[in-house]
Amino acid sequence: MLLLKPISLLLLLSLVLIPAAAIRSFPDPQTGKEKGFNMDFSEAPEYTNGISCPALLGSNDRAGKEVCDPSLVHVAMTIDSEYLRGTIAAVHSVFKHASCPENTFFHFVASDSSAVDSHHLSRILKSTFPSLNFRVYVFRESLVSHLISSSIRRALENPLNYARSYLADLLDPCVERVIYLDSDVVVVDDIQKLWEITLSGSRVIGAPEYCHANFTKYFSDEFWKDSELSKVFDQKRPCYFNTGVMVIDLARWRAGGFTRKIETWMEIQKEKRIYELGSLPPFLLVFGGDVEAIHHRWNQHGLGGDNLMNSCRSLHSGPVSLLHWSGRGKPWTRLDLGTPCPVDLLWAPYDLYKHHQSQLQDLNLLQHHHHQQFLML
Repeated sequence: MLLLKPISLLLLLSLVLIPAAAIRSFPDPQTGKEKGFNMDFSEAPEYTNGISCPALLGSNDRAGKEVCDPSLVHVAMTIDSEYLRGTIAAVHSVFKHASCPENTFFHFVASDSSAVDSHHLSRILKSTFPSLNFRVYVFRESLVSHLISSSIRRALENPLNYARSYLADLLDPCVERVIYLDSDVVVVDDIQKLWEITLSGSRVIGAPEYCHANFTKYFSDEFWKDSELSKVFDQKRPCYFNTGVMVIDLARWRAGGFTRKIETWMEIQKEKRIYELGSLPPFLLVFGGDVEAIHHRWNQHGLGGDNLMNSCRSLHSGPVSLLHWSGRGKPWTRLDLGTPCPVDLLWAPYDLYKHHQSQLQDLNLLQHHHHQQFLML
């Protein structure tokens, strides 16, 4: 768990940031694939289980049959070249704070139209985390490309954003539960605590809810005026929740056909334009009012500003277990530009990108001298 104290302006100004070279891609004119893509990451420290962790079956076959082991904690994330640095940092943070890191299995979903193929991404993961339990799945963008409508921000139209709706189909049938995480998060608590949350009754997903938010603003006036559409919320008290952190019961999802329910709302959106925010509203339409409410500490979201402005935001008061840079601004971009927000300094220690190793050393030195300002546990 992360305990925070205010970060002084003096501390922020004292951090000397060394800008990294811009990441550029060179498309092959014939294949359209990136040629010469290269991001070098330092190898992460080796994180091992404590003596109280349950033993894994088939532990000598890390890439194979043990995916069905009941002792595993399953975490799903998307992976691509643009957000790879964030994904690496997120995985690193999970391992650093996990009580049983070797019992964590990662499911990475890559696009079939990615400029960097899944095999290259797999090699980067393996070299950065040599003992990582993981699989990479290829998501066919054609499943959703014809269903995606224009959004308030172009990044929200990326078909890979919709892969979370297809996890029940992509992952092995023996995987009956998964934690979904966006690539712009860091976990600062034991992931086992999130894994053990109970989804009561017949609930399919759990997520932190924000019932003070104006739920009506996530849909158009035309939606609310259409009694046939808006009746989906009859007899419910729906609250906003962020889909970047969810606990999903995949067995219930498969049994209830929830992928098709989400697709149905996307088809309605194409015809009637009832929302503006990409992949989020279909989840609100299908699950709003029937979500297992998880403590807010598990999604301190909005740290990247809103969808239009790359603005600095501070953390809410109280305990924090997960930091989420949802919104337009990403910490790695702001760090590269030498214009970080205070909260970006909490992401930087998990960054394994080699160009920033000297920066991380500076940050570690500052943390040693300024531990009264903030403490990373």
